Amino acid sequence: MTGQNPVGREEEGDSEFPLYDVVIVGAGAAGVGVSVALGHAGIENVLILERDEVGGSFASWPEETRFITPSFPTNSVGMLDLNSVVIGTSAAWTLEVEHPTGRQYAAFLKAIAKHFELPIVEGVDVKRIARLGDEFGLDTSHGIVRARHVIWAAGDFHYPRMNGFPGSDLCRHTATIPTYAELEGDDFVVIGGYESGIDVAAYLADAGKTVRVFDRESPWTSESSDPSVALSTYTIERTRRPGFVERVALHPDAPIASVAEVESGFEVTTEDGRSFRTPVPPLLAGGFDGSHTLVSELFESREDGFPLLSENDESTKVPGIFLCGAAVRHDNHIFCFIYKYRQRFAVVAKAIATSLGLPAEGLEQYRTWGMYLDDLSCCGQECVC
Repeated sequence: MTGQNPVGREEEGDSEFPLYDVVIVGAGAAGVGVSVALGHAGIENVLILERDEVGGSFASWPEETRFITPSFPTNSVGMLDLNSVVIGTSAAWTLEVEHPTGRQYAAFLKAIAKHFELPIVEGVDVKRIARLGDEFGLDTSHGIVRARHVIWAAGDFHYPRMNGFPGSDLCRHTATIPTYAELEGDDFVVIGGYESGIDVAAYLADAGKTVRVFDRESPWTSESSDPSVALSTYTIERTRRPGFVERVALHPDAPIASVAEVESGFEVTTEDGRSFRTPVPPLLAGGFDGSHTLVSELFESREDGFPLLSENDESTKVPGIFLCGAAVRHDNHIFCFIYKYRQRFAVVAKAIATSLGLPAEGLEQYRTWGMYLDDLSCCGQECVC
């Protein structure tokens, strides 16, 4: 990093700011992983800005929540741990657990950042990004940052979605619960039946609580083998436990119309007119508003609301800004898991290296490790049995 203040000099009358080849916004799994890929591409003039701390979103998960993707130290046979973001590393080897908690995984990312001496500045909030001629200006809480390229890797699980229906504000989003053990009561309603909804339902059932889960579809019966649109096998297995079967009632095809506070607690009404009572605030597992919405003016939008990207995950509207992480979409391909979106790090690093006139020969090793997906025609194959 350059000088005593790598984010920008803020002294009065000083208009000189360092110019970085790449500024990465976010130091979660995507930001950490793509920053190492940039190094392998020969790009060294890099700065990573993190509003919280490395892995902050993972650290904020409920204490009981664990990764649904398993970790195994398979480097010896040339296969990368599903939850690793850097070649030659393994979350399982470092943490000695198969399904890490969020706090454990945050510690893993911090270990990577320390090992690779990544130029991360924590506690910096990026307020605005603007294209200024041949470079970008990032207005941050610590001053101005100039960059030739920007990678938006700020994550998608830091902004709980709370406006899905009237009365959403009466619910408690599962992402705001530090630990499920603090939930008081014996009769719960969970709105949303995907991973986080079933996660809290399974915990409550194990604790002897009664739970009703409502979902607008039926993710627990989906025939897709893609965990981006169906429950993972880790979660499906939990729904078959005796306690879950006995205490959890699943209500498919039941979108919620409203939640209202009544004398005995709360009334949950479905769009088909059915009403259900619960004595405690309903638990909302309705997903998140991804951070890509904060920079929507820099990207064209797909019909589904996600950013429209070039073949190199670059904005088709503002050249020079790239997207990394769970919001990456190409056609019908959803890259919302670490083992999916990490395959695009080398693609982004290669595009930026080419723009800077660098050969990026160090990225070829990513193909060997299954982390260089530049042919999307191979995606979308369902399991045959």
